[in-house]
Amino acid sequence: MEAPLEDETPAGALAGTEGPSHGEELKASDEAITFMSSVEPAELQKCVFPDSLVTVSEGGRDLGKFSVTVEFARRVQQPCMLLHAQSQGAIDGSPCGTTVTAYLTTDLEVLEEDYHEYVKLEGHSLDKRCYMVQHDGQMVIDKVTTVGEEVTKETASYPTSVLRGLVTEGSILLLMRLIALRKKTPEHMTFISFDQGLHIMHTTFNELGLKQLEVGGETVEVFGMERIAHSVEDSPTTWQCYFLDDGHLASRVQVGSPVTMRLLQLPSQLEKGFEKIPLVWEEDMQMHSKFLDRKEELKADHDSYLRQHPEIRALISDFLQFLLLRKPDDVFQFARKYFLPFSARRPPESSLKASPF
Repeated sequence: MEAPLEDETPAGALAGTEGPSHGEELKASDEAITFMSSVEPAELQKCVFPDSLVTVSEGGRDLGKFSVTVEFARRVQQPCMLLHAQSQGAIDGSPCGTTVTAYLTTDLEVLEEDYHEYVKLEGHSLDKRCYMVQHDGQMVIDKVTTVGEEVTKETASYPTSVLRGLVTEGSILLLMRLIALRKKTPEHMTFISFDQGLHIMHTTFNELGLKQLEVGGETVEVFGMERIAHSVEDSPTTWQCYFLDDGHLASRVQVGSPVTMRLLQLPSQLEKGFEKIPLVWEEDMQMHSKFLDRKEELKADHDSYLRQHPEIRALISDFLQFLLLRKPDDVFQFARKYFLPFSARRPPESSLKASPF
């Protein structure tokens, strides 16, 4: 089974290096840059929906699931698009999966992206995480690869000035939705992306036209496009995708692979009950970030309150010492008697008699 989400994130960069010298770098075409800058808010609004496909073998065997969600969000008070893609499956019975979370500007510029891939094999496992973020005019990329117990850490950076027209795994998924909704792939549209060795390569799109496809027992017309990643060191890799009239992904396959991602039911058939995809929040960059922010916020608030009321620590310390000294069988009864004298210190206005109920 092929990896459900192809990895175009840097995988072989030397630790602590920068990208190739500027004179050697490939550039995106004017048509590609024009397309990215031409995206209208109304078009993005039409892209805000979930996709859910199954991964199947040539023989029709179910190998896993693939899902994509797109929504409006804010990052550091800046309006942006949040894309989350997730695939789960198995390779010869071994669990594998890929998760991509990307924050994109409204013209598809990558602000931040987290790519995580794993394969759990018997005896050892592979875990790869690649994180890229814009910082001080640079696209900074950190990558951690774990094979068994061996951990390799790598880092690299590119000036954002040389990355105009950059597309990544996350932005490509949104880019193809937009092309599908326009139902036309502009000619000579060449983007740049990263290959396995962190070299800049060209990524091109070609129109495949319309064809008939059976989805959920119905025959529908789908719009196709072909994406080719022109690696600097390896042979080109090609993916073919077909979309419904409303932009939903209907099928996706890497040319030469026996595995296909396929839509089982039309969106209209799912309106009565869309299948909810389980989300591992620890692997979701947005949810994990919100958790850490809230955790720090609560910790700071609690610490501030304890500093303002030092008697709390003294009170709890005295109670615990007395509790351990007496070791009562009924802790709740003991606590009630211990704290009962403190209830006499309540101000009169807190009395139950003041309650209107």
